[in-house]
Amino acid sequence: MTEQMTGAQSLIRSLEHVGVDVVFGIPGGAILPAYDPLYDSEKVRHILMRHEQGAGHAAEGYAYATGRPGVCMATSGPGATNLVTPLADAHMDSVPMVAITGQVAAPAIGTDAFQEADICGITMPVTKHNFLVREADDIARTIAEAFHIASTGRPGPVLVDIAKSALQADTRFEWPQRLDLPGYRPVTKPHGKQVREAARMIAEAKRPVLYVGGGVLKAGASQELRVLAELTGLPVVTTLMALGAFPASHPQNVGMPGMHGTVAAVGALQRADLIVALGARFDDRVTGRLDSFAPDAKIVHADIDPAEISKNRHADVPIVGDCREVIADMVVAVRNDQAAGRQGDYEAWWDQLNRLRAAYPLGYEQPGDGSLAPQHVIQRIGEIVGPDAAYAAGVGQHQMWAAQFINYERPGSFMNSGGAGTMGFAVPAALGAKVGDPGRAVWAIDGDGCFQMTNQELATCAVENIPIKVAVINNGNLGMVRQWQTLFYEGRYSNTNLQTSPSPGTEKVRIPDFTRLAEAYGCVGLRCERAEDVDATIEKAMAVDDAPVVIDFTVNHDSMVWPMVAAGVSNDSIQYARDMAPHWDDEE
Repeated sequence: MTEQMTGAQSLIRSLEHVGVDVVFGIPGGAILPAYDPLYDSEKVRHILMRHEQGAGHAAEGYAYATGRPGVCMATSGPGATNLVTPLADAHMDSVPMVAITGQVAAPAIGTDAFQEADICGITMPVTKHNFLVREADDIARTIAEAFHIASTGRPGPVLVDIAKSALQADTRFEWPQRLDLPGYRPVTKPHGKQVREAARMIAEAKRPVLYVGGGVLKAGASQELRVLAELTGLPVVTTLMALGAFPASHPQNVGMPGMHGTVAAVGALQRADLIVALGARFDDRVTGRLDSFAPDAKIVHADIDPAEISKNRHADVPIVGDCREVIADMVVAVRNDQAAGRQGDYEAWWDQLNRLRAAYPLGYEQPGDGSLAPQHVIQRIGEIVGPDAAYAAGVGQHQMWAAQFINYERPGSFMNSGGAGTMGFAVPAALGAKVGDPGRAVWAIDGDGCFQMTNQELATCAVENIPIKVAVINNGNLGMVRQWQTLFYEGRYSNTNLQTSPSPGTEKVRIPDFTRLAEAYGCVGLRCERAEDVDATIEKAMAVDDAPVVIDFTVNHDSMVWPMVAAGVSNDSIQYARDMAPHWDDEE
């Protein structure tokens, strides 16, 4: 079936065809032709954001909540360049996303026309793929290809840049019956021999670990992972990007590894003789100094992206495939081995790990000045709001505390900017997640620095009736930078005081006052400064269901994130408090 229409109408029809139900965007000159037929669409809701960066992060949050590609839209030039940060963020964390940008008319491309920017050239390193569409006839096919590429193989962001002249021109709408993408053939089915070899190594190992990354969540493989873990009895560590892939309460969950991971999780990897990496990429925040990481471990590395395998750490058994299929096949192979009498004995290994868990649990000290402990605030949010909610974190200390002190029991319950570390992620991502899954409570755990980068999207939440909750962990500073200045720069606090909360002993001047700012944006603004008020404040926020809520939790300025592995040193040098390191020899 073909139908005569404009390129702009073809674009909107194409979005409807692939099942898009919401677009986050801001109109402008070059993309304006697309906004006219969008006005008439009964299937696609457009949410008018206040900044294009917010549109991109909202699309990411939508993708986290639904598993489907999030969609954002912007005009040419500065509109498009404002999407670079969320595109880079989505690329680092393998988030499926399609960004549609307007471009100047085809004859003007390359002439430095008003609001022209080579957004395809700019974003080439931070997108999975991108397209420049000059002809109206190419729009439908390109949209079909973009969504296919974004959501298959290793997911990621795809940019479609469309010339204004293509949007205005007439075309015949024709949806492609098949996609012709030479060279794009993601491998999903793993090689059976490699899987059987991995099962053999699991049975023979004395100190094996399942090292679980975000790829398990992207593959929807959480159930398969639990079957494999319980079948083998292996300890499980879940990275920052994999929190929720394996229940935090499960006795085999040893915790999060890495720079701010648990001592038990870091120790498990360091002392392992076999690491089975599933959808993980041996990121520097997990490995610490690479040449000292897990020195005695053989590596089984399963990933859908062959470029990741042996990129940072040589894989003794490389497995290319979709994590869901890899783990399912691994379960079959392990069962066959067990039926043949080949089964590992990990009792001594578990004794060692359990001693580490008992000796070095996560914890924190109450501030001596009577101020509010940020860890207490976040822990109580997790306990009161519960595991069925979704939590989006910004970047910095509050992100690490949210990873440490909230128990994530299900997939999709935690969203954060892991690879790029993008400040300003939380509020728009929470917005997008709430739109994607309106029946679920969504909390943004943000810092006073991050919050000021994208808090204009509170206006979007208020106008569009998106009742997210925002907990601002307000320590008056760029907290993680201040922590490093404390530890490595002799307490020389150069340009980290934000003055969003008063220092002890000073007059209470807040610039800005977050509760009044929230009210100005049409939200409910609350403040909590005392430990005895934390529970009641959280419950008061939960009782509001018809407006966004912002809580200014004014917390201690000097609280630090522990445990910690300093950048560039061995994971063996982890400290669980300042100048306090585990006694590894006691655990041998």
